[in-house]
Amino acid sequence: MAAKVYFTKEITPESVVKLYDALGIELPGNVAVKVHSGEEGNQNFLCPEFWQPMVERVDGTVVECNTAYPGARNSTKKHKQLLRQHGWNRLYAVDLMDAEGPDAELPVEGGKHLPKDIVGKNLLNYDSMLVLCHFKGHPMGGFGGALKQLSIGCASTAGKAYIHSAGRTTDQTECWNPPAPQLDFLESMAEAASAVVKRFEGKIAFLSVMKNLSVDCDCCAVAEDPCMQDIGVLASLDPIAIDQAGLDLVYAQTQDPGQKHFLKRVESRKGVHTVERAAELGFGSRTYELVEL
Repeated sequence: MAAKVYFTKEITPESVVKLYDALGIELPGNVAVKVHSGEEGNQNFLCPEFWQPMVERVDGTVVECNTAYPGARNSTKKHKQLLRQHGWNRLYAVDLMDAEGPDAELPVEGGKHLPKDIVGKNLLNYDSMLVLCHFKGHPMGGFGGALKQLSIGCASTAGKAYIHSAGRTTDQTECWNPPAPQLDFLESMAEAASAVVKRFEGKIAFLSVMKNLSVDCDCCAVAEDPCMQDIGVLASLDPIAIDQAGLDLVYAQTQDPGQKHFLKRVESRKGVHTVERAAELGFGSRTYELVEL
């Protein structure tokens, strides 16, 4: 059965809430709201104010994890300072899920590279999850959307190293030397994402905002400016369908002069393979019905 993906060209805080309401789900209990807090110096990430009506709609707690690369978010002290600097703490209760160890482990079913996913231990404190995505390019993954938020986004520093090395190490310096084969890394992202979806099965929803479409991720301190026009907002209960729909919408923008540049990033990194591997794992579908509101 095809997943439903809701879409609107209107990109406003109110339209995000409208699409969430169209999903017909009420996330129960203690709701984790996964965002990308934005690297220091990045100009493209979606600001806290944009997400405010949506976070308030589910009465959720904004959650993040530390990074595994040098920057302003690779230690708890620095990341908490940047969260304040970017204004997240001013508007929300914020939980840096791996601020203190030990990490938690989630089983990966059917993994080729990862037998487990290593996440910030505070993830286990939540009953449901709302994944707020900024759809954009990515220097390593080709693109970033729901699957990246579930995998790299929910992983602790050790978990990020584990995914990037395709299960070879949890050390944030050793994971880059040598880098894992590209397809192994992409498959590891899909496998890690499957574990988080399983943890919140039936109690997880996804929103993806196709705005500020740079080839670079919000994790880049020095990022290219957006190369494409804004496209719209997507919502789904299926993380694979929402990422596939995002890619399809980019391919549909044949009159946008920046499309080829964006797609060069996606295709040169074989970005669609993350979606392909996720579909093989069976926690969603690449087949969807796009419902425009």
